[in-house]
Formats: sequence, C-alpha cells, structure tokens
Amino acid sequence: MMQFDAHWGWGAMHGGGSLIWMLIAAVVIVVPFWRLLPKFGIPSWVSLLAVFPLAAVVLLWAMAFKDKGGQA
Repeated sequence: MMQFDAHWGWGAMHGGGSLIWMLIAAVVIVVPFWRLLPKFGIPSWVSLLAVFPLAAVVLLWAMAFKDKGGQA
C-alpha cells in the first residue's frame, strides 16, 4: 500500500504528468464546443464551461434543441 510522503506529496504517487494529461483532456473537450457553439448562437467563451461534465451535458442539450433556423 502506498503511503503519503511528506517530501514528494501526493503528486509523486500519480506520476508527475497528471496535470499535463488533464490539460490535454480539457483542450480535447473544449475545442469542439468552441467551434460548434457559435453556429447555435451561443458565444464561444461558454465552451470553457464544458470541462465540467454537467455543464457539457447542458450545452449538448442546448445545441440539440436550439433552432438553427432554415434547416429541415
């Protein structure tokens, strides 16, 4: 069983690059929202909320039921 090491902290147990992987995941999630939201009349900056799972689901629902206008 791993124990907390006061010198290295919790990050040493999870690998040093976990922050980098979280940033990569955030970019992979935010970029598609950034490109899609303006097509639905929603400002691009709102896509930053998509890093939170509940907000991403709300944005998906908003896009699904928003009338894009002119399309059948």
